[in-house]
Amino acid sequence: MEIALQFAGALGILVPFVFLQFGRTTAHSWPYLAGNLTGAAVLTWLALREAQWGFVILQGVWALAALAGLVRLAGRGRPRGGASGRA
Repeated sequence: MEIALQFAGALGILVPFVFLQFGRTTAHSWPYLAGNLTGAAVLTWLALREAQWGFVILQGVWALAALAGLVRLAGRGRPRGGASGRA
């Protein structure tokens, strides 16, 4: 079961990366960031269970960066300032 989770986590990161390299997505798209967040979160969790601290740091930061990108994307559609949306 754990090996299946390792493969799923790795694919969650690698598939969006390959799509990015072939111009099928952008680094700021929902699918790219969601795949990275999901894959990195799974791999972080697995690394924590095994006390593999280097991988915890690597994948944890990767997951946080993807999460920050998703939060930034989610906030783009909201107007700032008054009712007109102007700051």
